[in-house]
Amino acid sequence: MIRFDKVTKRFPDGTEALKDISLELPARQLTAIIGPSGCGKTTLMKMVNKLENPTAGAIYIDDEPITGMDEVKLRRSIGYVIQRIGLFPHMTIADNVSLVPKLLNWPADKTDARSKELLQLVGLDPAVFMERYPLELSGGQQQRVGVVRALAGDPNIVLMDEPFSALDPISREQLQDELRHLQQEIHKTIIFVTHDMDEALKIADTIVVMKGGKVEQVGTPQQLIDEPANDFVRSFIGAERINQKRSFGERRLKEFLFLFDKDWAGEAERADAALAVGDAHQLLERSGKPRLAVVDEGTLVGFAGERELLRAALHVEKGAGV
Repeated sequence: MIRFDKVTKRFPDGTEALKDISLELPARQLTAIIGPSGCGKTTLMKMVNKLENPTAGAIYIDDEPITGMDEVKLRRSIGYVIQRIGLFPHMTIADNVSLVPKLLNWPADKTDARSKELLQLVGLDPAVFMERYPLELSGGQQQRVGVVRALAGDPNIVLMDEPFSALDPISREQLQDELRHLQQEIHKTIIFVTHDMDEALKIADTIVVMKGGKVEQVGTPQQLIDEPANDFVRSFIGAERINQKRSFGERRLKEFLFLFDKDWAGEAERADAALAVGDAHQLLERSGKPRLAVVDEGTLVGFAGERELLRAALHVEKGAGV
């Protein structure tokens, strides 16, 4: 858990970027920090790895104050993904990814295995990409490598500063989907700064809405849609999103449609029909794939594998929604 206790940040020119913020960010969840330009969201995030220091107040990681922590050691223990990607162009993908493990003195075989595992998780075949250079990759592929590099040292905390904002819309949506899937696998504490409300609603477990250096509301995507705290939050979310009354988080299984690859699914199985948990299990087995894509009204909302379907079955057995 990351905790901010009455944190204020005042720059030398007198600008007060953060104003007496007290906030807890849950462990092993993805928290999106969102707000207009200049609201203090990036400054807040940078305080976690001491790229910025508070003028007043304290910051805690797992109840330990970071004030006295060695900056270099702290930063090596926290993954960091930036908008500009920041890969070293003269180094191969393998060398870029292995930077932090080498600094942590990992054995070569452990570093190599970790690099290959993570590249595979983000859809980059290690046999194809390990020896390539960043400029041989597309922007989306480079950003995937940026995410892998941030995770390579197996940090508990990952900071992501608008990492997808410079990408084209298709690459951006793909990476959002992959980040959600990846988080289901790794369960890290991720702080994700964005100015895009659709992105925050799509990927976050918790959303922090900021304005003028203050926190306006903290809640799940569903809570923000159902109960915006004030006119600013309501306006920032947008009337159209609120009026749609989309469901986030727990959804009933009947609202889900499953997409299947053309190489094995027949047209009848592609029909827009809700599937029971048992049917989904059978389709998962027949597909020969680890998971199925879950679509709600044409929008990809996540992935379902054995674990998710088992949880769904337990919910159904108890009479709850999925």
